[in-house]
Parts: sequence; C-alpha cells; structure tokens
Amino acid sequence: MNTAMDVMHGFGVSTTHYLQTNYKDAQGWFLFVSFAADLRNTFFVFFPIWFHLRESVGIRLIWVAVIGDWLNLVFKWILFGERPYWWVHETPYYSDGAAPNIEQFPMTCETGPGSPSGHAMGAAGVYYTMITSILTILLKNKELSNSNNWFVRGTLWTFFWGVQVCVCLSRVFIAAHFPHQVVAGVISGMIVAEAFNRVQWIYRASLKKYFYITLFLLTFALGFYLLLKALGVDLLWTLEKAKKWCVNAEWVHLDTTPFASLLRNMGTLFGLGLGLHSPLYIESKKSTSAPFRFGCIITSLLLLHLFDSFKPPTHTVPLFYLLSFCKSATVPLATVSIIPYLVSGALNAHSKKQL
Repeated sequence: MNTAMDVMHGFGVSTTHYLQTNYKDAQGWFLFVSFAADLRNTFFVFFPIWFHLRESVGIRLIWVAVIGDWLNLVFKWILFGERPYWWVHETPYYSDGAAPNIEQFPMTCETGPGSPSGHAMGAAGVYYTMITSILTILLKNKELSNSNNWFVRGTLWTFFWGVQVCVCLSRVFIAAHFPHQVVAGVISGMIVAEAFNRVQWIYRASLKKYFYITLFLLTFALGFYLLLKALGVDLLWTLEKAKKWCVNAEWVHLDTTPFASLLRNMGTLFGLGLGLHSPLYIESKKSTSAPFRFGCIITSLLLLHLFDSFKPPTHTVPLFYLLSFCKSATVPLATVSIIPYLVSGALNAHSKKQL
C-alpha cells in the first residue's frame, strides 16, 4: 500500500515540477484561479447575487458549500493525505537524492491534510449547483428548439469542466495537492451538489433546525477529533509539517487550519438560519421589484467586500476562532435580512419624496 502511494505521490510531484517548469508564464493565472476557487468567494460574491435573483439557489449554494466543506474536513481527518510541498522533502522515495525542485507560493502552505482537495471539492459543488440551476431556469423556456437546447447544455457544461480543469491544474501547480486529491475533490463536490439538488426541506427549515444541525455538525467534528486524540492519533500533525517545510513562515496562516474552516462554516450556516427567520427578512420580502433586487446585490457586494477586509487577530487562538464564527455568521445574516431591509427603506423613502 505504501509503495503504491509513493508511486502516486511521485507522479504528482513530477506533474507539479512539469507544470512549474513548462508553464511558468501561467503562474499569475494559476494563482488567480486558486484565489477565485476559495469558498470565501461563494459566501461574499456568489451567494449575494443568487439569493437576490433566485432565493432558492442562494440557499442551496450555502448548504452545498458548508456541508461539502464539513465533509471535506472529515475525509481529510480519515484519509491523512500528504501535500507535495512537504512530502517531497521527507519521503525516502527519492533514494538517489534526485528529488525534483518544487517551488512554493503564498497559497501553497495549507496547514490541513491534503485529501481530498477542498478547493476542488468546493468549486465542483458550487459550480455544479449554479450550472444545474441555470439549466433548469433556461430550459423551462418551451420556445427553445432541440438544437438550441443542446447548445445551451453543451456551452454550460463545457464552462463547468473548464473551471474544474483550471482549479485542479492550479492546485497541482502551486504544490498544494497531488493530482489524485483534486480528482477526488471534484467527484466528491459533484456528489454533494447533486444530493442537495434532490432535497426540498432546506428551503423551509426552521430556525430550531438550523441551530440543531449546526450544533450537531460542530459537536460531531469536535467529538471525532477528541476520540481520535484519545486513541493517540494527532489530527493536527500537518500543522507542524507546514511550519517546518514552508519556505516563508508568513505563508502559514491560522485561517487554513481545520478548526478555522469548521467554525467559519458553522457560523455561515447558523447566520443563514438567523437571517431567514429575522423579522427584517419578512418585512423586506414585500419588495420584489427589479430596482430593489439590483440595489440589494450592489449594496451587498460593496458592504461585504469592506467587511471582508476585517481580519480577526491571530495572537489569541480561541479569540480568533470566536471572531471567525461571528464574522461568518454576519455575512448571510446581513445579506438576507439587514441589507434588504435597508434598501427597501431607502427605496420607499425615495418614492415618498417623489410623491
């Protein structure tokens, strides 16, 4: 088993070395793709746009992103995946001392286990949800001919797979993942998205259900961690490897640790539940005009961009985790209830002035 994994890892390192050597001019593109594929952009960009255009799609995006990333965390704790940037320095696979030289980048030094790729899994789940939603909306138009129908499907799925290929190549290029890890991420993300395409209860879930699900996911992950720790399994083994082998200590970020990811996701899900059951949301639902929706999208994107510039202090780890949870909860809460309420009030005030 170890020999087979060494061969797979060796192939992955060779692939990274090949991409870095032969496609060095594409470095800027690969770095941008890794940045764009981060789930943060789902919460701060895709969710506000979709929620105010088609509420059900926005809600489904949050569930797919949060549950997918939670499953990714559990899978990583079970699979114990290595990462190329540290494996290449520690493995005895290169017994002749001819290990390829692997370059590192600011986004290389992820601190969690590597399998499956979180970026690939998140991008696959989010884009699968958006593509299938667009297809459902467009193909309801009975005026589309069969040829146009196939053209629309072909174009959208080509775009989907183009995004996945770029994300996978990007993660391999920066030495954050091996090829088999990004492939596993894409497959896992599509399965999660397809599962949520088939459920309806998430659109009418009560606040109590949001609370209980958030609590269950949090306690399950913490309980799983404590159980394995009691059995002598250190699930934070990768943090030391990241600190040891990252060429720049400033590239090792606390927000890439498993618990930071867990609390961000739990905060986002709980914040969505709070927003959907807020009196402000109920009041703002009375407004359905195009100017209202457009105003909500623009205002959300601007305010959330400013809000994202706030970075919780990292000198105290528990405080960092607490503030990360609160920040993540505020994003959907503001998008769903506070911002629509303010935009609705501004538009109503403007209408009264004109009268």
